[in-house]
Amino acid sequence: MPGKILVTPRSVTKGGHPSLDKLEKAGYELVFCTPGIQPGEDELKKLLPGCIGYLAGVETISCEVLKHAGKLKVVSRNGTGINNIDMATAKELGIVVRRAEGANARGVAELAMGLILASVRSIPFSDAAIKKCGWERRNGIELENRTLGIVGFGKIGRIVANFAAAFGMKIFFYDPFPPRDFKEKENLRSSTLEEIFRNSDVITLHCPAGEKPLLGKDEIAKMRKGVYIVNTARAELVDDKAIIAAVESGHVSGFATDVFAPEPPKDFTLAQNNAVIATPHIGGLTKESVDRAMNDAVDNLLDTLRDL
Repeated sequence: MPGKILVTPRSVTKGGHPSLDKLEKAGYELVFCTPGIQPGEDELKKLLPGCIGYLAGVETISCEVLKHAGKLKVVSRNGTGINNIDMATAKELGIVVRRAEGANARGVAELAMGLILASVRSIPFSDAAIKKCGWERRNGIELENRTLGIVGFGKIGRIVANFAAAFGMKIFFYDPFPPRDFKEKENLRSSTLEEIFRNSDVITLHCPAGEKPLLGKDEIAKMRKGVYIVNTARAELVDDKAIIAAVESGHVSGFATDVFAPEPPKDFTLAQNNAVIATPHIGGLTKESVDRAMNDAVDNLLDTLRDL
C-alpha cells in the first residue's frame, strides 16, 4: 500500500534520521513540514491531504486537521504522549494511533534529575552571574534524607526514583494505576497527592495532563514552604500564574520546566524569572532517545499500514 507519509518531529525534519530509509525502501513517499519548526494547523491541513501515514511529533493534531486529512490511516507518535491528538475524532474516522512507548524514558528521567540538582544548587543562576563578572552565591540544600514526591510512576517516574534513591532521598509516588509488580521499600512507597503536596521537599511531574492544571493556586498552597517543583511532562499540568506568584512570594524556592504551551512560548514571563529554570523541550532530545523513538515509530507505522 505505498503512498505518502507526513514526517513532522522537529529533530528529524531538521537533521534527518536513518530509520526513515525503511519507509522509502518500502515504497513510501516522504513529505516533510518546515524543517526544525513545529507545524501549526494551517501547515498540517496543507500537507496531510493525500497522506496515508503520519509520523508525528508533539504538535497539536486537532479535529479539524484530522477531518481535513482525507486518506489518513495511521498516526504514529515518536513518543509516549498522545494528549496532543484529538483521539475521539481519530476513533470516529477510523484512524489508528500508535505510540513509541517508553522510548524516551531514560532521556527524560535524566533531564528531570539534572533539573532537580540544578534547582536545589542554583547552578544556572550562579553560572549566569559569573558570566556577567558577578559573584553572587545562593544557599542550597542537599538531597540526602530529603523527600521527593513523584507524580506519575510509569517508566520515567521509576527511573527517577532509582536516581533519587542513589542520592539517599525518601521517595513517595502517586499513580492511579501503579505497576502491578511494585513492592514498597523502606525509602519508596505509594502515596496520595495530598501527602505528596504536604510532605515533599521536591516534586517532579511525570503524568498526562487533565482538563485543568494539576498544580494551581490551591494545590501549591498545600505544599511545604521552600518546595522545588520540576515539570518534564506537559505544560498544562501547571498554572503559570500560580507558579509565578509562588516563586515571587518565596513559597516555592524553584521551578524547572522543559515544557511550554505553545512551543516555543509566546510569553516568556515565566522563563525569565530568576527562580525558574527553563529548557526548550529537550527531555527526549538525546541521541539514544531519538534513535529508540524513531525506530519504534517507523516500525509501528509500517506494521499498521501492512495490516490494513
